[in-house]
Amino acid sequence: MKYLLLFIFLLPLYLLAQQGNLASNGNYFTASDGTHIYYEVQGSGAPVILVHGFMNTGNNWKHTLLYDTLVKTGYKVIILDLRGNGRSDKPHTAEAYANDAEAKDVMQLATLLQLPTYDVIGYSRGSIITARLLVLDKRITKAVIGGMGEQFTNPQWPRRIQFYHALAADTVAALHDMVNNAKKNGLDIQALAFQQKEQPSTSAAELQQIHIPVAVICGDKDSANGNGATLAAMIPGATFMTVPGEHNTAWSTKAFAEKVTRFLKE
Repeated sequence: MKYLLLFIFLLPLYLLAQQGNLASNGNYFTASDGTHIYYEVQGSGAPVILVHGFMNTGNNWKHTLLYDTLVKTGYKVIILDLRGNGRSDKPHTAEAYANDAEAKDVMQLATLLQLPTYDVIGYSRGSIITARLLVLDKRITKAVIGGMGEQFTNPQWPRRIQFYHALAADTVAALHDMVNNAKKNGLDIQALAFQQKEQPSTSAAELQQIHIPVAVICGDKDSANGNGATLAAMIPGATFMTVPGEHNTAWSTKAFAEKVTRFLKE
């Protein structure tokens, strides 16, 4: 039931992000494998890249107080639609999402924008990609991992596998309504399935090698992806913070925006 409620919450935001014309500050770049990735840049100042979650798009960040706060307080805010989502291409092969393809897209975008350094903020599945960026890209100066506990460090995470089987063949009874509604509303089920199939994990040993400031921020009623304090303890010097809300609501709160911006400015 909690998975269905999560889907119901995300679906209107996902569909909203598919509508409308190209934003005035929007553009595309071509990834190394030929996939076209959509991105937007707003504001000026220190660059920060926002990485969205599952069945979301970069546009969903615009419905949070954090986005406006960052723009108004002097940051260059960069959002993108990860491959398989939104205005970006949606490859229909598992290989297109394997080997850190999504993290490498973010890194290529940072190179395209000539960012010598940048901060990164992820939420939910976007935090899983952010963890890979922390392992792969030495240009990152600070990172926020939002709405995520330690469970993604397990490459055989049962929740990931369950979502994959549900989306690939509708074989999970508890998620049948989610899959059925997704099909009715035109979501790219195959692309979503491949995202889950090839979703990366970051080991405890890899997390131990991270030596930049990291904040793990979760809703005080959020246990969807494990325990945020446990995850923070795996990263040397990381700070764990809570804000009011559940997984679906915490990232859009004033408290989340305040804690993120305070952390970035410290």
